[in-house]
Amino acid sequence: MRDAFVVGGTGLLGYHATRELVASGYRVTTLSLPPLPPQDLFGDLDGEPVVELFGDVAEMSDGELANLFAGMHAVVYAAGVDERVVPDAPAAHFFYNALVRPTQRVARAARRVGVDRFVLLGSATADHADRWPELGYRTRNGYPRARLAQEEVAYLEGDGTMAVMSLRLPFVFGRAPGRVPRWESLVNRVAAADGAVHVQRGSTSSVTARQVGQAVVGAIEAGEHGGLYPLNDYDLTYRELYEIVCTELGRDPSSVLTVPLAAVVPAMAHVDDAAAASGKEHGIHLVDVAQFEERDAVTDPALTLDVLGVVHEDVRAEIVATVRSVVALQPTR
Repeated sequence: MRDAFVVGGTGLLGYHATRELVASGYRVTTLSLPPLPPQDLFGDLDGEPVVELFGDVAEMSDGELANLFAGMHAVVYAAGVDERVVPDAPAAHFFYNALVRPTQRVARAARRVGVDRFVLLGSATADHADRWPELGYRTRNGYPRARLAQEEVAYLEGDGTMAVMSLRLPFVFGRAPGRVPRWESLVNRVAAADGAVHVQRGSTSSVTARQVGQAVVGAIEAGEHGGLYPLNDYDLTYRELYEIVCTELGRDPSSVLTVPLAAVVPAMAHVDDAAAASGKEHGIHLVDVAQFEERDAVTDPALTLDVLGVVHEDVRAEIVATVRSVVALQPTR
């Protein structure tokens, strides 16, 4: 039986990665930020009990990190912030400190104690940077720049000794005990909207959190060093997503209207300008988000799902269930 360590084990992705690892016969240790979860997250699993540790990698010394990873076959890095955070400008500096530096320290510590496999739970925005350079994801947008750098430092730390793989994650739907899904802000926005709900014409890749967990196991067992694995099992249009939210909120889904890019850009530019005036900066400028959401930004599932042994699921059903769980938290209207 091999040992795996999951950094960020009580978050949505770390939780499902841990469950899939245990189901695949691994002994798993997790590290998560306090506080303790409200319930035993993994007590229902067959196999070796999950060892749950609590602490902040940013506050640990290199020696403490090395001690955590000693004897591990694999380390999974499932921690970090996402593009919803709007930090003080420059955003690139914030995301560098939040994503790149801790990843490099963790990967370096893992390599030094002989860890064989390192799986980074990255972002599809890195894939988008490769596919559409005109979006400025490699130049003027701090969040995807940091995600690209996060991959590179992890690969450099592993070169020649430790295999490092990055899962480039798209929209992920699912639930974990004690966690409010990231889609709460979207649901709140639609619930507060008067009249029509405007969306753009594009689409995006989407998967379930369980599939991310399966991909983690697959990357450990079959991934190649330097591998970039963009995941997708369902081409989701923004219109469909908003229609699902409207339906679950009891609103007429026909109130969702597709609008042209020209109608969106001035409003997004205004929000970007307002952020700059207050000393803030979006990790992806909203004008560039608008440009992106005109695209069919989906990947071929066959590129990675078969390679990593990910099982096809009813992703739309999981989208509905996830949105429904958020709607259930809404105050009575």
